[in-house]
Amino acid sequence: MTTIRLTAAQALVRWLSVQQAEDGSRFIEGVWAIFGHGNVAGIGEALHAHKDVLPTWRGHNEQTMAHAAIAYAKANHRRKAMAVTSSIGPGATNMVTAAALAHVNRLPVLLIPGDVFANRAPDPVLQQIEDFDDATVSANDCFRPVVRYFDRISRPEHILTALPRALRVMTDPANCGPVCLAFCQDTQAEAYDYPVEFFEPRIWTIRRPEPDQRELDAAVAAIKAAKTPLIVAGGGVLYSGAEQTLLDFARAHNIPLVETQAGKGAVDWEEPLHFGSPGVTGTGCGNDLAARADLVIGVGTRFQDFTTGSWTVFSAPDRKLLSINIHGFDAAKRAAQPLVSDAKVALEKISAALGTKRFADPDFSARTNWFATTDGLFAAPKGNELPTDAQVIGAVDRNAGKQSLIMSAAGTMPGALHVLWRAAQGGYHMEYGFSCMGYELAGAMGIKMALPQRDVICMIGDGSYMLANSELATAVMMGIPFTVVLTDNRGYGCINRLQAATGGAPFNNLLRDSYHVNEANLDFVAHARSMGAHAVKVGTIAHLEAALKDAKSATIPTVIVIDTDPLPGTGAGGTWWDVAVPEVSDRKEVNEARKGYETGTRAQWLLN
Repeated sequence: MTTIRLTAAQALVRWLSVQQAEDGSRFIEGVWAIFGHGNVAGIGEALHAHKDVLPTWRGHNEQTMAHAAIAYAKANHRRKAMAVTSSIGPGATNMVTAAALAHVNRLPVLLIPGDVFANRAPDPVLQQIEDFDDATVSANDCFRPVVRYFDRISRPEHILTALPRALRVMTDPANCGPVCLAFCQDTQAEAYDYPVEFFEPRIWTIRRPEPDQRELDAAVAAIKAAKTPLIVAGGGVLYSGAEQTLLDFARAHNIPLVETQAGKGAVDWEEPLHFGSPGVTGTGCGNDLAARADLVIGVGTRFQDFTTGSWTVFSAPDRKLLSINIHGFDAAKRAAQPLVSDAKVALEKISAALGTKRFADPDFSARTNWFATTDGLFAAPKGNELPTDAQVIGAVDRNAGKQSLIMSAAGTMPGALHVLWRAAQGGYHMEYGFSCMGYELAGAMGIKMALPQRDVICMIGDGSYMLANSELATAVMMGIPFTVVLTDNRGYGCINRLQAATGGAPFNNLLRDSYHVNEANLDFVAHARSMGAHAVKVGTIAHLEAALKDAKSATIPTVIVIDTDPLPGTGAGGTWWDVAVPEVSDRKEVNEARKGYETGTRAQWLLN
């Protein structure tokens, strides 16, 4: 056996550089890195030696670097990914939030934090926690609950097993998610005689599991027995590459569909059978269908509470649930009829079995009326009042083309965009599994790296911008252009509305209702400009539309700031959401809200 002597870090980087996606490109496109104690000497040296074959990028925050990597993987429908390395200690724990985000959303990212000394000779070292009862614990053990695979590389030969296991997880359609390889810092520098064949290029294919015939037969029978079926399309449709298959299926059998946050953009909004979205952020016409559906056909969705209105929106008597999902855990939720399979394969096989079976037309007029309603919500204010979020979305929508891609993550925008945005196929990217403030700017950068041909528009509130904005400077430095529409409602407007809806007094959400000695005066334009971005503040919807047109030709990020009214919601669509209201309170508003809460809970679908 021919061997080559390398350090463990050199072996890791060399191996990563030759792993290939199905199209022959690098599966790990590059490595985000902030060097520090625990990764600068070992991993840093190895990355420098391979910088021409495996790019290294420097961000400004470990969490947001990981967010960029996750967005890149999501935009590539999990067929490519990135790695992120950090120092031991705070650099590593900064990535825990991002790991949880990737875990919830079933997205691949390779996290390589530095770790303690395997030999323990210099312990305790800088940034090392010490568990009084377990000498094997480090800060990196925080990753264990929020990754799909965790390993600690404490010997150089561990590379030989840890790396293939890591990519098996990242390329598994059912178990896909984040991986953490905690890399002991002395081990990084240790040499070992590795087999040369270990570094031969390898192509990682994404399997397409076929359904069990008995489950398939039961699924077909359930659909044949239905009178008013409804398709709920989730992110699994995109990851399967089943967009056209789903559309063909819906058209062949005349079944209307709605899309979850993760599934939005699977089908172009102009398709007549597309009735928008379901649940808490559902369209009026979509929720009407959901309420009448006797069979809910989930395709690649985990049926999050927003999708289901906390399990109240599917309210027809004796309704049934058919769940097509790649993982049995998701397929069997809520006593569903499960069909464990790749979405594309399942839809093709079900359609073939259904033959010429077609269902009665849905109420297409309800769809027409819905879009007429949203046209009114999109219209610019007639006076001098501040615009609503819906009016801002309307302006962006009017200036978006088929190549535009809208993205967001937390606050007001996810719900407003889900219910209102008219997404072209592939034109929507929402992180709403973890709904993590601070994902937005880094995510927009990651999307643009994955899809440079798309016009990426990041919708972000002032709250999320203030939480994490440093990767705007990274995007400027790397020459990655995208458009940021920053709606400034001077606080957490979304949660303020939820607080009011549950009977709470205005408190600690809007800046004016938070403890302060001096009134907040945030100049977002000056801030964005200080990081090198092009930035402008607009006072009207017309000025916003002009700025959006100008941004399309920019070669650096453009930040457009507009003040908005924090009080109004979208004013359309939606349904009940289970937000527990105090059972006892001195506030009459809370007591009234409690009555509504109790009514809502009585309508919940309790089978689990």
